Amino acid sequence: MGTDVRLDGDARYLLLKVAHERFGRGPGELDEGQLQQARRIVERHLQIEGAVLRSPQALGVVIPPAQVEQAWTQIGERYASPAALQQALHDSGLDGRQVRGLLARELKVEAVLERVCAGLPALSDTDLGLYYFNHPERFLRPPSRQARHILITVNPDYPENIREAALARIEAIAGRLRSKPERFAEQALKHSECPTSLQGGQLGNIRPGMLYPELDACLFALQPGRIGPVVESPLGFHLLLCEAVVPAMQLPLEAVLPHLRETLQQRQRQAHQRRWLESLLQQAPPMENQAHG
Repeated sequence: MGTDVRLDGDARYLLLKVAHERFGRGPGELDEGQLQQARRIVERHLQIEGAVLRSPQALGVVIPPAQVEQAWTQIGERYASPAALQQALHDSGLDGRQVRGLLARELKVEAVLERVCAGLPALSDTDLGLYYFNHPERFLRPPSRQARHILITVNPDYPENIREAALARIEAIAGRLRSKPERFAEQALKHSECPTSLQGGQLGNIRPGMLYPELDACLFALQPGRIGPVVESPLGFHLLLCEAVVPAMQLPLEAVLPHLRETLQQRQRQAHQRRWLESLLQQAPPMENQAHG
């Protein structure tokens, strides 16, 4: 399905961008449903962009050519080669000069949105502390395990790694370790087929959900110093050793303060921009349906 040549340059560029960002393919490769979804996004984007650029806050905003070139370079990096980029532009009825102009327009919109937030007050430590103490569940570190593992992979291309042989090998290792779990790191170094073998099978601090579900269930059922049964995952067969249990704990305010400040200030900026845009759009005249030609 080809790109609609009736679209103007802004809409063709945005359709190309949305198609790649949302669906990972060019506009001509989208099915009808994806194309309609992309066109709705483009239409809304054009409406917002037009309102922003007509606003009083846009007066005097100038984008340096070097910034446009940097954005152009970043676009080129998304393609396998300069030729692939040129082909994508050609397929969308665009050229480098047009795209640079559209990038300058896009960057100006971003600069205006930054200008809109320029007067926002900084969040105080009191604001951050109130949020922290009113949302304690968001700063709870889940329980975790310090763990090691041994992996024997299943690979039918090698006789010693066909499923039956791999299972027999790891069961033999498990048998040796039942009476001498202190040799786990040594056995991992000798026999494990995971890169962690070089560190004695050390997995580090594991939180729920970091491993395959089968391994997760096994590890979090183990007590410190215990080795679990042989467990199978898509990679092969594993033995897990739980070295220590790290209980859940509340992260102190001092530890989360920098990230919390950044998160809440970004949220404040987005909310302010959203209210400003809603106000602009309520005042804006109806826009011609550019995305449908």
